[in-house]
Amino acid sequence: MAYTVRTRLIAGESRSDPTVFVLEDGHGSIAEVWPGLGFNCFRWEAVRDHKRLSLLYADPALFQEGRPTRSGIPVLFPFPNRIRGGKFDFEGRTYQLELTDSSKLHAIHGFACRQPWRVIDYGADTASAWVTGEFRCSVDAPASLASWPADHQLRLTVRLGDGLLRLEAEVHNPDTKPLPWGLGYHPYFCMPFDTSDAANCTIQAPASEFWVLDGNLPTGERRSVDKKRDLNSPRNFVDLQLDDVLTTLPSRTPRADGLIERGTIHAAQNCSLRMYCSPVFRELVVFTPPHRQAFALEPYTCTTNAANLGAEGGWRVLAPGATERLVVELSV
Repeated sequence: MAYTVRTRLIAGESRSDPTVFVLEDGHGSIAEVWPGLGFNCFRWEAVRDHKRLSLLYADPALFQEGRPTRSGIPVLFPFPNRIRGGKFDFEGRTYQLELTDSSKLHAIHGFACRQPWRVIDYGADTASAWVTGEFRCSVDAPASLASWPADHQLRLTVRLGDGLLRLEAEVHNPDTKPLPWGLGYHPYFCMPFDTSDAANCTIQAPASEFWVLDGNLPTGERRSVDKKRDLNSPRNFVDLQLDDVLTTLPSRTPRADGLIERGTIHAAQNCSLRMYCSPVFRELVVFTPPHRQAFALEPYTCTTNAANLGAEGGWRVLAPGATERLVVELSV
């Protein structure tokens, strides 16, 4: 295929850089990434069996309001979801974050999704087109640096391939101090993503347990999935009203590249979207937005409020100078 990369400008955008990177395969498949809005890939369309699939949901007001966590694939770093009261302790010191959730009681979704990123590479070859962005707290969100134990850097490549969209991340600790962190993605998948009715769409996400929540925050208790949250067999989208953190995901035999299947959305006409993740993505948030035009399957390296749950919640710590690489692949 003749993959290409080009840019376009968002008309009337004045709050951040209006440049969008457009990845194309020459046969109708396309992905668009907006570095100025948290490096959000807000559009992905694939052509399979001569059918165009619109896979990612974007809020109709995206370009007017620019809300970074309501469309496409928000990048949640250095923590996904909420931290209770925006407060946590690390190595003998207490850190207080800005309270950014809708209730103004907790911090939510990190710093990276709300800041412009810097593009450091882009290109295309016969197998894919890609754009790579970088977020470093001390450079791109310096006001937040004092609220976190160490400087932190995320380099992310969004890659369009044949029926694929890959998120290839490198988490790096550029500091001289240990870096606590978590990474998550919040993709909104169109329901339906083909021309069928949403009533014909099913969701499947194997997990044997879920975190018990109180006010959207884990109590620390995990229970076996009940009827409401059991997605081990395909469940009809219209029957689901979820905002839950699934855990104890099966350690199925990984592919040759180490990725493990974590979830499937099946539409009519034999169209399926599958999510494959590096094993470090140990939690999966499942969320039905109130508008019910989308469904979110959110891979996280840790649970909500992991900063206050420690290793049990999947909280990770990166040594000075160290780097960890993680991949999420979406396939249709």
